[in-house]
Amino acid sequence: MIESAVRGTRLYTPDGPRAGAILIGEGKIAAIVNPDEVPNGVNVKEAGDLAVIPSLVDAHVHVNEPGRAEWEGYLTATRAAAAGGVGTIVDMPLNCSPATTTRRALQAKLDAVKGKLTVDAAFWGGLVPGNLHELRPMAEDGVVGFKCFLTHSGINEFPSASRADLEAAMPVIASLGLPLIAHAELDPGAAGGGDPRRFVSYLASRPDEMEARAIRLLIELCRKTRCRTHIVHLSSAAALPDIEEAKAEGLPFTVETCPHYLTFAAEGVPDGATQFKCAPPIRSERNREELWRALGRGVIDFIVSDHSPCAPELKKFEEGDFMAAWGGIAGLQFTLPATWTGAKRRGFQLEDVVRWTSERTAAFTGLGGKGRLEKGRDADVVIFDEAALFDVEQRVVLHRHKATAYAGQRLLGAVAAAYQRGALIYDSGAFRAGRRGRPLLKGSETWTSPV
Repeated sequence: MIESAVRGTRLYTPDGPRAGAILIGEGKIAAIVNPDEVPNGVNVKEAGDLAVIPSLVDAHVHVNEPGRAEWEGYLTATRAAAAGGVGTIVDMPLNCSPATTTRRALQAKLDAVKGKLTVDAAFWGGLVPGNLHELRPMAEDGVVGFKCFLTHSGINEFPSASRADLEAAMPVIASLGLPLIAHAELDPGAAGGGDPRRFVSYLASRPDEMEARAIRLLIELCRKTRCRTHIVHLSSAAALPDIEEAKAEGLPFTVETCPHYLTFAAEGVPDGATQFKCAPPIRSERNREELWRALGRGVIDFIVSDHSPCAPELKKFEEGDFMAAWGGIAGLQFTLPATWTGAKRRGFQLEDVVRWTSERTAAFTGLGGKGRLEKGRDADVVIFDEAALFDVEQRVVLHRHKATAYAGQRLLGAVAAAYQRGALIYDSGAFRAGRRGRPLLKGSETWTSPV
């Protein structure tokens, strides 16, 4: 039964933009038809000339609940996601407490989610020393894959994995048909020194070679184990030749980057502006442009937020100490406009952004019901005004805390309306339908909600 429809002149389907109407029934896309083929009596949302795109699937989000909800929790994170056009988040196994490294901890996270989601949420498990026996149980319970760090994570309860840990775990993860995703920095970096209020001091402590060495190790182990291996938040263009060779070789090796690496540059970070601190760090203007070119030729597969907020005092704003501040950028709400702003400036099209932020992230995480406007998929739909300009001011930030590297930026593109499985959740700056999101767990054939 057709319950509603979204009609417009530009629906961004897998075959490209077209005029038409999305017919919605039981939360799914029942059909995409010509504009005049909507059945009589159906409630129609008219998008006009605005873009109609699939909701984003953000495969790299730190919500921090349970245990650190004062940093960010599911209520605020998923409301911000909806306002930014994100229909599904995939939550990282840290910085929540307990870290999601055991079956019991995964259940604690599912308990924390109940009744709080505006958009859908899936979950990563964690790989840490000593939890090899927990990988299969977490996979059975529905995680999308496993995250590891090759350097200190910033959270003591999520220690880094050694080469031996990876060699033991990657065949197991491969046998489960899931990916290993890795924070790729190896070795502690350069010795401390310089003025800690200057960003160049922090940048020098995490040189490009940290990423390049870690990525070379992961390519080697991917070749050996054939485990799907993925590099999270690539910041350094120095690693691109190795990545390109791995892909040319046919290895199951993929890479993401983030809007903050595509938007900002080290030369523009003011002294003491610790809202720009993240790990790995924002690098040079030249490096940024090389990342954009790598996206354009497919060496980098997709874009995610790496939303990693914290309590304001941990950012050391008063001291402006880059070395002591928490490393993470709050940006879940701004992935779509920040990406579109940079993409438009460089001659890319909106369909490129849809591919990088929706289609490929959904495919990578196995969320087959998401990421595309086509029959049978979830009716997770965004009406996007890609010509709208807005300034990132405190009043528009919906994260739990207002501090963000995007503050003061003028961005291009605003969400006019967002639908979750056909239900209106956000419309012209207001939330309309309460908490419509579901926790998603991967089963043998389909994704299911446990509550």
